[in-house]
Amino acid sequence: MLRLAVSTSSETFDRIREPLADRGIEIGHLQAKERLIQLTGREPVDPTAEFDVGFVYPGRLMEGAAIDAVHDLPWVNSRESVLTSRNKGGVIAALDAANLPVPESVMLSNPVDESVVTDAVGDLSFPVVIKPNSATRGVGVAKAADMDSLLGIVDYLNLIHDFRSTGDKSYLIQEYLPDARDYRVMVVDGDCVGAVERRLPEKLADGRWKHNVHRGAEATGIELPAEHQQLAEQVAEVLGISYLGVDLLETPDRLVVNETNARPTVDAATKYDEDFYDRLATLINRTANTA
Repeated sequence: MLRLAVSTSSETFDRIREPLADRGIEIGHLQAKERLIQLTGREPVDPTAEFDVGFVYPGRLMEGAAIDAVHDLPWVNSRESVLTSRNKGGVIAALDAANLPVPESVMLSNPVDESVVTDAVGDLSFPVVIKPNSATRGVGVAKAADMDSLLGIVDYLNLIHDFRSTGDKSYLIQEYLPDARDYRVMVVDGDCVGAVERRLPEKLADGRWKHNVHRGAEATGIELPAEHQQLAEQVAEVLGISYLGVDLLETPDRLVVNETNARPTVDAATKYDEDFYDRLATLINRTANTA
C-alpha cells in the first residue's frame, strides 16, 4: 500500500483517510510545525515512519524545507506551487497577462510615501479592498470606504512592515465588488471536480462582507456553469498547479478570479463529483511514481 504523508492534521486529514485507504493509499500525519526538528546527527528515518509521497508541501516553508530534507519526498503541490499560489499579486499579474478576468488591482511594496498610496487608487473607486500579499484565510483583509480610512489601514501595515523580521512587506489594493457571490472551485489534474458557494449565515451577515469559512461562512455544494468551471481550469493551467482551489467572485455582469489556494481544505465528499477521490488517488500515485 502506498504511504502518503499529509502535512496537516485538520479536517482534510480526517476526510481523506478512509476514501484514500479504499484506493490503496495509507495516510499518516507528517508533523511540520510545533515540534523539534533534528537537523544534524539524526538517526535514519524509522521504516515505520517512511512515506512514498507527500500531500501537500507544508505551509510553514522554513520548517517544510527541513522536513523535506529529512524525508526526501515528492509532493503533490511542491514548495514552488505553494509559493506561487500564496503570492496574491503574482497570481493576479500572471492571470491578467493570460487575459483571464481578475479584479482591478495594484501592489505596493513598503516602504512607500503616502503620495504613492494616494496615486495607486487614482483609477479605483471607493470602497476598496486592502489585503496582505501572502496571508491566508482572509486574515488582515480590510475594506476602506474613503481615503482617510485607507491611509489609516496602511499606517497599521507600515507598523508591521517596520519589523525587520517581517518577510513579505507588500500588500494589494483592489476594487471592491459589492454583493458578489463567492465560489471555491476545486481543480484536480486540470479538471474541475466540484465547487462550493460560501455564504454567511443570516445571524452573521448583517454588516459583514467577507465569506471565509474560517470566519463563520458556510460552504454549500453547487453545480457550477460550464463557463465557471472552464475559468478555474484555465487558472490551474496558467499557474501550473495540479491540485488547486480557485476562488471566483460573480456579480450580475462580471466573473473574476479573486485568489487561489494550493493548500485547499478538502470538504465533504458530497460537495464534489463522484470521481473526486479517484482523480485525487491517480494524481497521488503518479506523483509517487515519477519521483
